[in-house]
Amino acid sequence: MKITYINPNSTEGMTESIVATARSVMPEVDIVGLTNNDGPAAIQGKSDGDAAVPGMLNLLPKARRDGADVIVIACFDDTGLEEARTRAGCPVLGIGQSSFVMAQLLGLRFSVITSLAVSIPVIEENIHQQGFRGICASVRASGLPVLTIDEGGPDVIQRIVEEVEAAVAQDGAACAVLGCAGMARIEPELAARASIPVIEGVAASARLAQVVAR
Repeated sequence: MKITYINPNSTEGMTESIVATARSVMPEVDIVGLTNNDGPAAIQGKSDGDAAVPGMLNLLPKARRDGADVIVIACFDDTGLEEARTRAGCPVLGIGQSSFVMAQLLGLRFSVITSLAVSIPVIEENIHQQGFRGICASVRASGLPVLTIDEGGPDVIQRIVEEVEAAVAQDGAACAVLGCAGMARIEPELAARASIPVIEGVAASARLAQVVAR
């Protein structure tokens, strides 16, 4: 089985960390990544997402020619997910939706911790459209840009953990969904410090992709 992760933004380093995360949870699966070199460097809000869609969709034929059994859109906003599903000719998952599905399967009311406030309306709309509003406690912004999150470091970890704990205290969250693909590689540190379970979308999508492919 082959899973292809398509990164809708143009930052190659994020693609590499996404693929590394997916491989770490599914080492027996052939996992590769494609980067949308025609997209913005980071997707922060609707305008960036809209700008990324054409280039991301143009990568679908390559993914299929190279043998993808499942394609994953590696942006938490599920950028272009519905369009990709109509064109791909194979199952297409988004890391956002995969996270929400995992929270639902675990029976946990979740809060999303994302990057900037501009991303909140897109994520809230996805939660509504995908039918997860009933188990969503909140969508909260860390105030950190995507590329800052991707760089990691103690200050980034601390800020995200603070927002997780605020979601517990203020919103009654039972789990935290990490609402940015850049959080994939720092998930172990976040999970170690958070007081509630943490769900990360790249890992969730890798596990679910194996199921839908079969």
